[in-house]
Order: sequence, then structure tokens, then C-alpha cells
Amino acid sequence: MRWLPLAFACLTATPAFANKVFVSNERGNSVTVIDSATWEVIAEFSAGARPRGITMSPDGTRLYVCASDDDTVRVFDPETYEEIGTLPSGPDPELFVLHHSGNPLYVANEDDNLVTVVDVDTREVLAEVPVGVEPEGMALSPDGKMIVNTSETTNMAHFIDSETYQIVHNVLVDQRPRYAEFSHDGTKLYVSAEIGGTVAVIDLTGAEPVVTKKIGFEVAGIRPEWLQPVGMRLTADDSRLFVALGPANRIAVIDATTDEVVDYLLVGQRVWQLEFTPDEAFLITTNGNSNDVSIIDVAAEKVIKSVQVGEQPWGVTVTPE
Repeated sequence: MRWLPLAFACLTATPAFANKVFVSNERGNSVTVIDSATWEVIAEFSAGARPRGITMSPDGTRLYVCASDDDTVRVFDPETYEEIGTLPSGPDPELFVLHHSGNPLYVANEDDNLVTVVDVDTREVLAEVPVGVEPEGMALSPDGKMIVNTSETTNMAHFIDSETYQIVHNVLVDQRPRYAEFSHDGTKLYVSAEIGGTVAVIDLTGAEPVVTKKIGFEVAGIRPEWLQPVGMRLTADDSRLFVALGPANRIAVIDATTDEVVDYLLVGQRVWQLEFTPDEAFLITTNGNSNDVSIIDVAAEKVIKSVQVGEQPWGVTVTPE
């Protein structure tokens, strides 16, 4: 593996960390590591060609990165930053979701319209599920029984049974759905539509999932076509939904009890993905065109800091407690 100078430097010192924040840099072909106690960059390491989706195993021992142009998922040791293996994801993996137990991994393969299910221990493909055109967003229900994939061109959310790997429901949403997020109580699913400019609220309490509302966005001085919802994160108590609005450079704050927008927070340029620290004290956003991340104080709902990272940051994950 090619180590960048900062990564080498970090091996010579052992400061105390609160949590490590890992940011995938899509154009920089690297992952930047930030200490959440100081919000300082402590390392950067090579992560393959065009790293995008990124997540951590529940026990914090493995870091998974979608190396989209390498057609693989790369696995790293989050302590040493050494690559410890790859997973057979299929072509052009973009986003994935890990089972709550840590195995298997469900991967959206944009180029071949499949969701690939991979055993992370044996590195075997367990299933390939045909879905709509250009699959991207991935989510797993709180009980682990339902996988959701969003297909950008088909404009649907596909509900996949996690035991049979069969699609059981298809729900039409707005144009170019990007991301899906379950409520923690399992009663709702949110799906962001980048070109449609909305977040669909899907009720899951009945026999079939039903879109009950579409949340729109309006910011003074911002053209409507720039309001492009992409990444989302919902607080553990299901009270607040944070939505990245892409080139609008804003995070929308939504009261998830009423599904109404209550505020907009100004962040960096082309905000894409979001992640909480484990205690939900902070929310980190990746800003692709300004090459930085914004740090939001969740309780205050206020941006408190910007941290420069690599070139075109895309995804973000944080080590668990």
C-alpha cells in the first residue's frame, strides 16, 4: 500500500482519541482520518480508485470502502490503516449497508442494476438481486428483515426480503432517489430524491408501504433546482432528520414528528453525506466542492467548525463507542 506522509507521521505518535472520523475522498483516492476530540486531521491513506461509500463494522475492527472504479470493496484496519482484504462487490459499487450483526454486507452496484449480498468473513457472494436502473441508496430495517435499495433512473424504492432476497414491494418516489433512512421505531422510511427535490415519507405500518408525504425545500436566494436532497441522518429518538441539500450548501433540519422543515444550516459547497458521532453530540457533513467537512453541534443545531480534508470528500463514518 502507498502511504501518504501524514499517515506515516501518525504512526510515530499515539495521542488519545475520542472517536476517529473517516472521510472518503472521491477524487483524491484517499481516506482522511480526523480526531473528534480536537477536530484535527491525524492521517490520510490511499483507498483505491474513486472511494465513495464508507462504513465501519459494529465492533470497530473493520473499515469498509467502496472503491468504485476498482469494482471492489476494500477492507482496512482502522487502527493501522493497512488494507486487510477486498470483497467481491460487483461493478461500480457506490453505497452499501452492513447488517446490524456485522455480516453480511449489502452493496448497490450501479453499472449492472444489482444489489450484491456478500459474506464479509468468507468473502463469498451470497446473492445477486436484480433491481431498477442505477441502484444507489441502501438501508436496512431496524429488525433486519427488510433491505431497501433506491434506483436512480427507475425512481423507485425496492423492498427486499433479507431472508429470501426477493423484492416484495416497489414504491415510486420522485426523480433520482439517492438515499434511504429508516426511523428507529421502524414505522417510516425516508427517501431523498435529488432531481425531484423532495424527501418522500413512506408509512410502513400497513400491509404495504405507502408514500404519505413529500417534503419540499425553499431557501431564500437559492434557485429551486439547486435544492437537491441527498444524504440523510435521523437522530436515535426519531425527533430530528438532517438532510444534505447538495449544491444549495445547506443542511435542512426537519422535525421528524411532523415532517416539517424547521431550519437550514449553511455548510460547505456541494454537501453530500452525513454522520453522527456515537453520542449524537455532533454531525459531520462532507462538502465535495470545498474539500472540507462541516461539524454541527446537534443540540444547538449550529455549525461550529470546518475541517479541510482531501479532494472531493464523499462519504463519512465514525468509529463506534
